[in-house]
Amino acid sequence: MPFSKLPPLLAEALAARDYVTPTPVQAAVLESEAEGRDLIVSAQTGSGKTVAFGLAMAPLLLGEDGRAAQTRLPLALAIAPTRELALQVSRELMWLYGKAGARIATCVGGMDPSKERRALNQGAHIVVGTPGRLRDHLERGALNLSGLCAVVLDEADEMLDMGFREDLEEILDATPPERRTLLFSATIPKPIINLAKRYQRDALRISTVGEDRGHGDISYQAMVVAPADIENAAVNLLRFHEAESAMLFCGTRDSVRHLHSSLIERGFSAVALSGEHSQSERNQAMQALRDKRARVCVATDVAARGLDLPTLSLVIHVETPRDAQTLQHRSGRTGRAGKKGTAVLIVPYQRRKRVESMLRGAKIPVDWIDPPTPETIRANDRERLVTQLLEPVNGDDEDRALAERLLAERSPEDIAIALVQAHRSKMPVAEEMLGKSKNPDSRRDTPRPGFENTVWFRMSVGRKHNAEPRWLLPLLCRRGHVTKDEVGAIRILPGETFFEIKQESAEKFAAALKRTVAKEEGEHGEEDNIAIIPSAGPPPDRGNRRNHRSGGPKTGHHKPKSYKGKNKRKGKNKGKPKHNRP
Repeated sequence: MPFSKLPPLLAEALAARDYVTPTPVQAAVLESEAEGRDLIVSAQTGSGKTVAFGLAMAPLLLGEDGRAAQTRLPLALAIAPTRELALQVSRELMWLYGKAGARIATCVGGMDPSKERRALNQGAHIVVGTPGRLRDHLERGALNLSGLCAVVLDEADEMLDMGFREDLEEILDATPPERRTLLFSATIPKPIINLAKRYQRDALRISTVGEDRGHGDISYQAMVVAPADIENAAVNLLRFHEAESAMLFCGTRDSVRHLHSSLIERGFSAVALSGEHSQSERNQAMQALRDKRARVCVATDVAARGLDLPTLSLVIHVETPRDAQTLQHRSGRTGRAGKKGTAVLIVPYQRRKRVESMLRGAKIPVDWIDPPTPETIRANDRERLVTQLLEPVNGDDEDRALAERLLAERSPEDIAIALVQAHRSKMPVAEEMLGKSKNPDSRRDTPRPGFENTVWFRMSVGRKHNAEPRWLLPLLCRRGHVTKDEVGAIRILPGETFFEIKQESAEKFAAALKRTVAKEEGEHGEEDNIAIIPSAGPPPDRGNRRNHRSGGPKTGHHKPKSYKGKNKRKGKNKGKPKHNRP
């Protein structure tokens, strides 16, 4: 049903907001087969679903004259998982129903409950709120749902994930059985199906995920890094894209705290959102993002739910999501309402296969890329700087007088150089990636400075295990308690790898190996099965000179294959590490 067939006052409100044609989800709920029925709607965030369920409720809220009917009790209830999303829904419904005279009451945590009770007592056509606050008003007698005609559960899957099942059940049990129930969810897992069976009747299933947006407006990228390089990779991604707004996802509040502090120290304008922040702190963080005082938000999954940032164009999964649904919810913060967005997964090398499996299962196309290097970031900076400085400028008389004075005392070239330097001084410094080659095809026939005297060691992994310097180097630093500057050439052969340690560090390295193997056994999975032992000398020259630390074999950035022994006779060696004998 096109917008022209809607009640005139709603059509006028839509036209005032430049709505011309319905989005797929809006068109679906207005079809004749959906009229008056309970609905289960699969629709991504940013697809126009708030307007969709607002239009679907219209026959229950408006009289024949197209205006809101007089009532003392709420006629419709919209429940959202977070305060931010509830406020967003309330704002949308206010402009949609403003001309029709409908009153909207909002009930969310962090607001004055006495003001909310007064708004409910004065009469509201639509109540919008979060489960906890709505349940509180219900139990205190401030919220009467006996006259309800429609209930909307917005982002129902997230509400169940956040533990609101009991709140939802108590609220729904207090509504009339003949009410219309509209359930909107990005995904339809089994708990959602069970909820629908209990509280809906003959519900019509609508799915517009593949039509309205799906993954089409989000470009998914992934990069494999050493575990020690995760933070540096996040920094370089921020500097490479220089997005108007970016969101970085971490798994815990401790990780959020650490990364946020690190970004602030580097010079980024960043805010943090996690369970340890109060509602006031959340409000301040969101306002800083909206008025451009901050460009980066570091958040946990739960804390970021329901956020609406129209300028958000970059999402970085600093810690890999636990499943495809979490990935989609996180990434759905960008690429909204037809705008393009980028979602990047930073993948520790040992988790690549798990991430690949998750992406295949969710049918999400992804480009595997290399982390941005300082060189590529500087190249982008130059182009951005030139574009910015060549834009037309408007100055007042004072500005022009100052410019004339500068030109009289300095050459245009000197002034331009000072301007470039001032601009660059505001930019955080890009990070060198650990083990990242600057010249993958370089050949070292002579020792690096400082590595004239070295001791050779060998490892029980090689090319057939997908070994490469990118993840071998941080492993050596961790196990041997050395820095990357104490590790020389790394030469990878088919079944084993040779590497050199500075002679003055070799004894310390060997001693640390013995301690860390016993202490860390089982902490790092397959890494613990890698044997590292002294070698009688360098590896034999087999014509492969690319297997240095400056560049590894072209094996791709894969998780190492299993290092477990394969001799299973009588079960004696089953599960034991496969050690290469010297």
